[in-house]
Amino acid sequence: MARSGLGEEHPPAVRFQSRQLFQERPQSPRPTGSCPPRDRDYDLTVLFGILTERRDSFATLLRAISLMEVPGSEHLRLYVQDMRRRNCKLSSMVNAVNGIKLFLWFLKGIGKERIEEVTRADLEAFVEHEQDRGLKLLSVRTYLAHVHAFLYFLIEEELIAPQILRRRIRLRLPQRLPRAIEPTDVKRLLDAVASTRDRAMVLVLLRTGMRIGEVLETRVSDVNLQERTITIPEGEKNRQGRIVYLSDDVRDALQHWLAERDAGKVFLFYAQWGTSLTYNGARCIFRRALQRAGLAHKGYTIHCLRHTFASELLNAGMRLECLQQLLGHDSIEITRRYARLTNKTRREEYFQAMAIIEQGGIDGSYRLDSELQAILKEKELLAAYRKELSA
Repeated sequence: MARSGLGEEHPPAVRFQSRQLFQERPQSPRPTGSCPPRDRDYDLTVLFGILTERRDSFATLLRAISLMEVPGSEHLRLYVQDMRRRNCKLSSMVNAVNGIKLFLWFLKGIGKERIEEVTRADLEAFVEHEQDRGLKLLSVRTYLAHVHAFLYFLIEEELIAPQILRRRIRLRLPQRLPRAIEPTDVKRLLDAVASTRDRAMVLVLLRTGMRIGEVLETRVSDVNLQERTITIPEGEKNRQGRIVYLSDDVRDALQHWLAERDAGKVFLFYAQWGTSLTYNGARCIFRRALQRAGLAHKGYTIHCLRHTFASELLNAGMRLECLQQLLGHDSIEITRRYARLTNKTRREEYFQAMAIIEQGGIDGSYRLDSELQAILKEKELLAAYRKELSA
């Protein structure tokens, strides 16, 4: 499968040149410091970039690891092989290695030559180093989660002391609301989508709540227009299959696209020079549609289509449990985030209550109920007891 992370689609000549980047070439002298060498880092960027787009070469991932001359690279190779035995997806392995390699380069930069020398102070310094580089807190927490999993593996192999992770480093993130697209902006966006393929893809994302990775992996055989369903054999995140349903506008758009598309292609959506669209290709399509609609300044991303789907269904009265299944969430608490976004029932109840308050319809004092006071007191005692135990 020929893909590239450089844009939506590229001719064969560009893809051939990308392969040439894997050939051996003279290495320049290695600079000092915590950053990887320029030539070797360039090779790794190419390898990881192609892996991210292709997601089909475990051998390429192992080769990328072998290029990293850092403490613990051989243990990282064992860790990745263990992930494969546990049936982890290749994209999950690539994401893990991308985070762990930063930690290993950091260790080398501070003078550590063996992974067995790592300490908790090194882990804390790595977190501070990534924050000082200006990374978003979410990115730092993601990298830290991969490093934690890797260190747990080393502890199980008795290579490092378990005290390093006796108390995990936890980074608290702000509880941001999901970003949905305004109804008027949705109409402008759909009017601006150029081709039959692009309109069908945007509508599938908007009306089914599928993740972009799931849409890109959808095959023609997964679509049943008669039953108005798309079967997702394996969810992108939790690997659980599910079925989503097609509204009238999605079914019509897919009928037009299926009539135009190349019947020899396996995937539902494909690029001119490949068997399927890439992530970057789909994002480029969405960004161009935003620009044509005059919405580029609003900061919408392609994942906002999934947020919009969830918010609109909740506002239309769908139960959380049903929406959870459509979105493919393991926990209903994840789905519950959308209930905080826009909820007509909560809005109506607020203004009804406020109308009573404004009319002076509230009587009585604001004393705490005795039962509630007892519960709060018990919570305070439990919190003090837990603090004593952890001291």
